[in-house]
Amino acid sequence: MTSAEQQPTPLWTPDPERAAASNIARFQRWATEHHGAPPGDYAALHRWSTEDLDRFWTAVAEWFDVRFSTPASSALADPAMPGAVWFPGARLNYAEHALRFGEDPAHADRPAILHLDETGAEPTTLTWAELRRQVGSLAARLRALGLRPGDRVGGYVPNVPQAAVALLATAAVGAVWTSCAPDFGARSVLDRFSQLEPVLLFAVDGYRYGGKAHDRTGIVAELRRELPSLRHVVHIPLLGTPAPESALTWDELIGGGGDDPAGEADEPVFEQVPFDHPLWVLYSSGTTGLPKAIVQGHGGIVVEHLKQAGLHTDLGPDDRFFWYTSTGWMMWNFLLAGLLVGATVVSYDGSPGYPAVDAQWRVAERSGATVFGTSAAYITACAKGGVHPGRDLDLSRLRAIGTTGSPLPPDGFRWIYQEISPDIWLASVSGGTDLCSCFVGGVPTLPVYLGEIQAPSLGAAVESWDVHGKPLHGEVGELVCTKPIPSMPLYFWNDPDGTRFHDSYFDVYPGVWRHGDWITVTERGTVVIHGRSDSTLNRQGVRMGSADIYEVVERIPQIRESLVIGLEQPDGGYWMPLFVVLAEGAALDDDLRTAVRTALREQLSPRHVPDEIIAVPALPHTLTGKRLEVPVKRILSGTPLTQAVNPGSLDNPEALTPFLELARTEGATRRGTGG
Repeated sequence: MTSAEQQPTPLWTPDPERAAASNIARFQRWATEHHGAPPGDYAALHRWSTEDLDRFWTAVAEWFDVRFSTPASSALADPAMPGAVWFPGARLNYAEHALRFGEDPAHADRPAILHLDETGAEPTTLTWAELRRQVGSLAARLRALGLRPGDRVGGYVPNVPQAAVALLATAAVGAVWTSCAPDFGARSVLDRFSQLEPVLLFAVDGYRYGGKAHDRTGIVAELRRELPSLRHVVHIPLLGTPAPESALTWDELIGGGGDDPAGEADEPVFEQVPFDHPLWVLYSSGTTGLPKAIVQGHGGIVVEHLKQAGLHTDLGPDDRFFWYTSTGWMMWNFLLAGLLVGATVVSYDGSPGYPAVDAQWRVAERSGATVFGTSAAYITACAKGGVHPGRDLDLSRLRAIGTTGSPLPPDGFRWIYQEISPDIWLASVSGGTDLCSCFVGGVPTLPVYLGEIQAPSLGAAVESWDVHGKPLHGEVGELVCTKPIPSMPLYFWNDPDGTRFHDSYFDVYPGVWRHGDWITVTERGTVVIHGRSDSTLNRQGVRMGSADIYEVVERIPQIRESLVIGLEQPDGGYWMPLFVVLAEGAALDDDLRTAVRTALREQLSPRHVPDEIIAVPALPHTLTGKRLEVPVKRILSGTPLTQAVNPGSLDNPEALTPFLELARTEGATRRGTGG
């Protein structure tokens, strides 16, 4: 291999002056002086951050001035996984940190939350002062209603300012927040909320999406019937309907109506809770059985989100932070991390592609976003849709673009640098609900290479391992994290002996977190994500990532989306079908089949060529948009539907019909025929 092949030309290199002024560069200089961090490049800083976790996280807490009402004796008392003990004895409150920029009179009248929707109306603003006032009023009312630390509060709400206020008030009380987006059906919500037995529910009457109003009053009524633990329901009238019988109204709780003196609370009161006190519960996709209820703590989220938002995303008080997300996805929780570092958070309620494919870019323009995050799928849709945001819109304030949700293919990298700006920092990231943050992601002082994530995050001891636990370089392996991160789950709800928690992450490599992704760590320290390892393609003894196949296939204009699975046959054969959703007006004829096979053979290898290409009307996804490779594989293997997948976890359960029919006829008996 030549040196040129070993060191490709970056798509983007940060301006040296800008890199030196970044938060992460300033942190390194300070940590070198005060905590013994090494000077030099990011690799040296990262090495220190994972070799001396106690000093690194002590430095993070000090740099960001984490407010411990009771200080800790150390940052890391026990590094065991599972069971790491962080900041023992410390007490604090997440909401206090999210609202503290509003204490400064110079900051109080600046926007904390800027909200936009599909209508194209002028953005609405919640200033820091008003955000603090609403949270203070709501927290006081929650206490008056009997809420206590540890009580659970549910939110059936879209990405609107009321959702952020409700979460922060819940956290201020020390209660435990959990949320679902209102496009979740009743069964999906109940599968999640029933596990927690919430005592209070914030619920909207409906939401707007794709230019239409979607009434949810019937579903809210069903939730009230099926959640016997509920003592109170708070009605948020986004569509203007009156509150149902016995429900409280949003305006009366935040002091926007009525004469209740509790609505006049000036300052929020923050319950000081232990570092590992539950803050919120997030959920796995729940494609089989009930979704895992993942519990994360006040302290772990505070220090991890300060690090990730402040250092890796380089956010500060002059930024406007927009990430397209819903309250059913961990990226909504991470969006609120912008508040921790004083940035203005941009919330958006609506379809990602309405009224046109470039809708998200228009939100970035209208909000003056400086950092905009979206999904890899949206970037691909923009490329296929022929939109030109950099030419047609004023994105002059935009300095960084984040992508996640699935691996961003190289074509997505190219499109961003061609169609947005050649001088944009592309921070592709990968992590998960499991830690509500990133294992690998952006670093503002490093170059961006085609198809590669810049580096593992500080404090994340990420490696690629083979099946024997041996680290790999330049080869595909399992993404593992060999040391703990503060925001890793405290536990799963309703998992008293920790068995489900252990089996989810630690059953393959004892004491080491196995995340379930295939990755390559390059010699430059960059990372490539190849897809989920639990849906591995293993043909002729060679493991292949499904993401590599999707990247090639979905470049073909006639194919909108694809899904590939590999089935081991009883006689030792292997069947690898490729399912495709065709673009409007396209037909799966011999020419298109040949084009797909040729592209895969030439751009990847003969092993990547499917045994069969099958058109389906739609693909099933989780409610957060991820392709269902493993459940489809189970169905085609003959597993009964009830055991293969939880229909309540799907965006469109009817999309399973072609796979069920194939399994009933001949799918489970087919054999692999090679490429």
